[in-house]
Amino acid sequence: MDKMSLNDIRRSFLDFFASKEHYVGKSYSLVPENDKSLLLINSGMAPLKPFFMGIDTPPKKRMATCQKCIRTGDIENVGKTARHGTFFEMLGNFSFGDYFKIESIQWGWEYVTEHLKMPVEKLWVSVYEQDDDAYEIWNKKIGVPSEKIVRLGKADNFWEIGLGPCGPCSEIYFDRGEKYGCGHADCKPGCDCDRYVEFWNHVFTQFDRDEQGNYNPLPKPNIDTGMGLERVACIMQGVDSIFEIDTMQQILEGVTTLSKQKYGANPKMDISIRIITDHIRSVTFMVSDGIMPSNEGRGYVLRRLLRRAAKHGKQLGIQDTFLTTLVDRVIGVSGQAYPELVEKQEYIKKVIAVEEDRFRETIDQGSEILKSFVEELRKTQSICLSGENAFKLYDTYGFPLELTKEILEEEGFEIDETGFKEEMEKQRVRARSARQNTEDEGWKEDIFSKLGADIRSAFEGYGNTQTEGNILTIMKNGEVVETATQNDELILILDRTPFYPEGGGQIGDKGFMENETVKVQITDCKKGNNERILHYGKVLEGTLSVNTQIKAIVEEKHRKSTARNHTATHLLHKALKEIVGQHVEQAGSYVTPDRLRFDFSHFQALTTEELDRIEALINEKILMGLDVKAQNMSLEEAKRLGATALFGEKYGNTVRVVSINGYSIELCGGTHIENIGQIGLFKIVSEGGVAAGIRRIEAVTGLKAYEYIKEKEAKLNELSKLLKTNEKELVHKTEALIQELKGIQKEIETLKLKLASSSIDEILEKAYKINELKIVAHKLEGLDMDSLRNLADKVRDRIGSGVVVLGTVEQEKVNFVAMATDEAVKQGVHAGNIIKEVAKIAGGGGGGRPNMAQAGAKDPAKLEEALAKVEELVKSQLK
Repeated sequence: MDKMSLNDIRRSFLDFFASKEHYVGKSYSLVPENDKSLLLINSGMAPLKPFFMGIDTPPKKRMATCQKCIRTGDIENVGKTARHGTFFEMLGNFSFGDYFKIESIQWGWEYVTEHLKMPVEKLWVSVYEQDDDAYEIWNKKIGVPSEKIVRLGKADNFWEIGLGPCGPCSEIYFDRGEKYGCGHADCKPGCDCDRYVEFWNHVFTQFDRDEQGNYNPLPKPNIDTGMGLERVACIMQGVDSIFEIDTMQQILEGVTTLSKQKYGANPKMDISIRIITDHIRSVTFMVSDGIMPSNEGRGYVLRRLLRRAAKHGKQLGIQDTFLTTLVDRVIGVSGQAYPELVEKQEYIKKVIAVEEDRFRETIDQGSEILKSFVEELRKTQSICLSGENAFKLYDTYGFPLELTKEILEEEGFEIDETGFKEEMEKQRVRARSARQNTEDEGWKEDIFSKLGADIRSAFEGYGNTQTEGNILTIMKNGEVVETATQNDELILILDRTPFYPEGGGQIGDKGFMENETVKVQITDCKKGNNERILHYGKVLEGTLSVNTQIKAIVEEKHRKSTARNHTATHLLHKALKEIVGQHVEQAGSYVTPDRLRFDFSHFQALTTEELDRIEALINEKILMGLDVKAQNMSLEEAKRLGATALFGEKYGNTVRVVSINGYSIELCGGTHIENIGQIGLFKIVSEGGVAAGIRRIEAVTGLKAYEYIKEKEAKLNELSKLLKTNEKELVHKTEALIQELKGIQKEIETLKLKLASSSIDEILEKAYKINELKIVAHKLEGLDMDSLRNLADKVRDRIGSGVVVLGTVEQEKVNFVAMATDEAVKQGVHAGNIIKEVAKIAGGGGGGRPNMAQAGAKDPAKLEEALAKVEELVKSQLK
């Protein structure tokens, strides 16, 4: 057996199955497409589910892939064991109703013994205990001795997930030798010891399990195999741990160089080194697939892994940010197999650098908060941090729950995870109520999945707004029907259509369909599965029937206005790269006839100057009247031209390239105008953040831009009339009024302070003593925070030794200030801790130093109750 690098193993596997007439597809994105059951792709077959289920047609009945995968279910074990990792690559060959057990087993054995050259004497196989067919193939056709074929039960060798397709498995094992065994004479695959390593699982999907528990034979059984690339590399390189294979070693050496730690010298440090080595691979690949750090979903997984790696870097003694240095090593070992890593290298590093910087900024602050929680737990002799406090660390300071958990475990405490989940659910409810529901309920994918493969639509709308088509399918009230009559709401599938289905951020076309007997209004158009285009509409007159010809007419004004905005997004994308930076990547768009919305990766708000330059550049290009051309070409040719591809998009071998006279070149399936001069005018109406590292620009074009400017002009005229000045003097007049208003406000605050100061004697009369300290807890009206602080200073100067806590309500907002004299601080008083508890009663929060602190709160009705708490708090602090 020759030693092989991980990259060589991957290449040889894919080449082998290409020689067996398999379509070798590139790895799918880690972000599942149209699959809400998965957060991230976690197996080789996961992105192929539509092919196995018959929802989509595969590019070929035989496929082979090397799929990048993420699993975080065992994240706590990553670094602690030799085999756990969050990122891995899964080699697999698949048959969609083509070949079956004989070919799968024969090719598996051929590849393992002739290409990997594993010693036959080291190989064992397992089969499902009732699968005599697989046993016979291994024994009679392949020649594996019966004593090296192990029959295992359902738990080990039968694949099923509830109802639906399922089947027996057959696994290939490598014998690592007696030193890894348990010493029992009957030790073989299925034993719990480490001697036999299962590295290639062949799943024979041949049954359909129904609700009665019957296993009905499938008319066309499938093959789904999976072989972990890292696990095979361990075998081929003769190492015991995934962290010892060649590619992982390159990354691990980067960690040890940065940390100046020697791997193998300190078990605790080794765990941190392995965690960083694993996690940096995951975050690099996740960012390359367009995932951004956030507090929800897959963005949370990314943030959790990234921050966990950063935390362990700190434990290794790495003081500065360091993860981007390791990104270069990940791309160095994986970039050839995954060219998107190289293409997005600077972008990946920018996203990771920003997130690591943010974490560095917040971790110290969050750690201090956590430290105070730990002190409180010790003081109250509690062992469990409340869910509310754990959620505060998560939501306010960006501490992943698992990170808080790890730190607390080191201190001997735990978390109320139930309480945390309750707080999380409250946040989700708030988010749901604030978010408009945009999910489409007009059709059910499972209905259309049952249609024949011949039900397909050809899009003929590039340059056309009218075509004749045959009605293939009518769906009404969730059922496929033969006819529809007046006022029926329906979905139509035609064999040919000029209607653009919503996709690539562009809204679907509207219009009409008609023939001599019927007229249908089309209100929307969407993509269905298996190259079907779904027309949503309503019968206006007549009766509609399947298998009749109908004229499809797109509403021209709607199409042209949408196309104008779509072309403008290409100009905007190019302008952002030129003015803001090449790291800018499109992160989403939404194009309608009225306006365009463009999301892009950037890590701070654009300045007014940048927005002005972007707008000016786009309008300058529009005035040049550049032609817009679309061509179909191979993906490789498009890349050579420098065409921009978008995150999350799947591209076939042939792509559509939209070019604006060589200025902007993008892969795009949308509709566009013929010359950018038709845009007329481009005007940005807003810019803002929508997620961590994602900005959004909204803009209008053409007549909508003209209307926007006229509306602004009308408002300026109205303001000029109100301020009794002309447009030229409007700014000067406004500034003068603002200054005048500031002066009046200052006078008011001064008078308020004087009035309050005159009552200091009255305030002091209500003071009480605790251990010779004078305590003032007093309510005032109408002071702002500055005035409240000034007044508290004066009261503190008058009391000698003691504590002052003042509260006031200003415009429905509660303000608190606490001050303690030096003598009070010596006796244990901490103004910051007092103010925190006082403010909490009134629905707020704050903090500060032992001698001075301030806070805000929301509930004026609780002000007096909060101030009444001061006496109890001071007593609890005194030594």
